[in-house]
This record gives sequence, C-alpha cells and structure tokens, in this order.
Amino acid sequence: MKIEPKFSVIIPVYNRPEEMDELLASLSAQTFPNIEVIVIEDGSSIDSRSIVEKYSKQLDIQYFYKPNSGPGPTRNVGFEKAHGEYYVVFDSDCILPPTYFESVEKYLLTTKLDAWGGPDRGHESFTKLQQAMAHTMSSVLTTGGIRGAMNRIGSYQPRSFNMGMSKETFLKTGGFSFDRFAEDIELSIRMKKLGLHVDLIPEAYVFHKRRATLSQFFVQVANFGKGRVLIGSIHPGEIKLVHWFPSFFLIGLLFIPILFLFAKSIATWLSIFFSLYLLLISLDGLQKTKSILVALWSIPSAVIQLAGYGAGFLAQKAKYLQGKKAHQTK
Repeated sequence: MKIEPKFSVIIPVYNRPEEMDELLASLSAQTFPNIEVIVIEDGSSIDSRSIVEKYSKQLDIQYFYKPNSGPGPTRNVGFEKAHGEYYVVFDSDCILPPTYFESVEKYLLTTKLDAWGGPDRGHESFTKLQQAMAHTMSSVLTTGGIRGAMNRIGSYQPRSFNMGMSKETFLKTGGFSFDRFAEDIELSIRMKKLGLHVDLIPEAYVFHKRRATLSQFFVQVANFGKGRVLIGSIHPGEIKLVHWFPSFFLIGLLFIPILFLFAKSIATWLSIFFSLYLLLISLDGLQKTKSILVALWSIPSAVIQLAGYGAGFLAQKAKYLQGKKAHQTK
C-alpha cells in the first residue's frame, strides 16, 4: 500500500530543462524523503520530459504537459493533482540544500502554519554575476529585506520561488489568481486577509539562480515593478513608500546629467549619495560572500535591479492611470 506523501512539490517549467535537472537532483538528495514531485510543463517548445524520466527511479515524480497560461494557473494545475498534506512550490531555477524538507518538518512539529516561505541565497556554483544578483535581490539595502531574508510580524509575504502551504490553505484561497507578475504576492495578501498563519522559516532557504545577463535581469525586475502596480489596483493600500524607492532611484539617476548643466552643486551631492549608497551595497556583498568579484558585480546588479523595477513600476502606473482616466471620461 502506497504511503501518502507529507509534501507535494509543484514545479512549473517553461523551456528550462537544464535548470530542471539541477532542481530534481537536489530534490533526490533530500534527507526527508517523504515527498512527491509534480512537474507541470507550461507549453514549452523545449520540454523537460526526458529530464523527469531520468529521476523516475529516485523520486515519486509525475509529469504533465499543458498549453501555456503562465506560472500562476500552472501551479494551480499541480495543486489539483497533489496528494500531500502540504503543497510546496519552487521555481525551476532553484536548487535546494539537502536539509530543506527536514528543516520544514522540524519547524511544523512545534509551530502550526497555514503557509510559509524561506530566504534565497546564491550558490557557489553560480556565476559571480548570478551570486551578485542573489545578493542585491535579498539585501536590506535594496529591497528592505522583504523578499524572505527578514520577517516582519504581520506583514511577511512568501514568494513563489520558495512557498509552502497546507492543503486546507489551497482550498480556502483557491490558489493563484494572477497569471503572472506578482501572482505570489497577491496570494500572500489574500492569505493575510483570511487571517491565516503565515511565517518565515529561516532554515528553509533555497539557492536561487538569477538571469544569465544584466539585460535579462532588467526584464525580470521590470516585470516585478509592473506586478506591484497590478497588486495596488486590486488591493488598495498595498503600494508602500518602499515600492516607490526604485522609481525615485531611476529618476535621480536620469536627472544627474541634466542637473550638472543647471545646478552643478546639487548634481555633485546627488552623485556622492549614489556613489556611497552603491559602495555600501558592494561592501555588504563582500561581507556576506567573501568575494571581491561578487562585491564588484553587486554595483551594476543593484543599478539594474532598481532602475528596472522603477521603469516597470512607472510604465505600469502610467498605463493604469491612463486607463482609469479613459474609463472616467466614458
């Protein structure tokens, strides 16, 4: 008689078989083995079927292919096929430490949770640029620690690269309602409104591989900025001052050359502020990773991260205001 799994791992994937190989390898090495894995191929042209078959003897694993609809609905398909007591979602570009599920199991034995999340880190096998991206995405200096490195009471929001929930929580929430762009944040907000107990499990971290180039990273973080505006349009009050900071950063950066023509002293002080701020991020990266190259890459990574998020945020905000104005004039 087959034993029901404690954890059902749901992984949406789109054209990333190489990353899937790394993630499944880390899942097969877990010290707590009572898990099932459900891979949902979201309309990929380069599928991961052969990769999944490679691990069929090492893992309790299932593979499904569906038309492309985005990560939110794709995860929901996985939830519907899950048998575990808890559902856990990872992005395909993650690698788990061997003790991930052991850490979650120990935490749940003493603390009842409806949902949880965990931090992300850079792995030594990642490129120095990817390690720098992992640093700037989790640094208090750039994101305020809101992406899983810190837990603020009553406001913690798990991200879908590393998010777990009970089966009952899925049934209460219906899972993800956004196709993409901040679909995880929107779900976290609804969990909070339902009064569910959501917490950060610090030991349940993942190694999260970011994009290979700065241009790809820019597109990714711009989508994060767009997603925050979409969140604000559905859940009023969910755009805070911290979410405006990247836009202020971008505007300030663009205005420095102009200010040097008309207000040189202001431009000089603004340049000093930007330089010191980026230096602090770099030094923080050096302290955490002990790598001079990661510290140096943290500077362009932080600039791209903040400018990209700010550009996406402002573009989506303008689109939203334009649509709202058009609606009012009808």
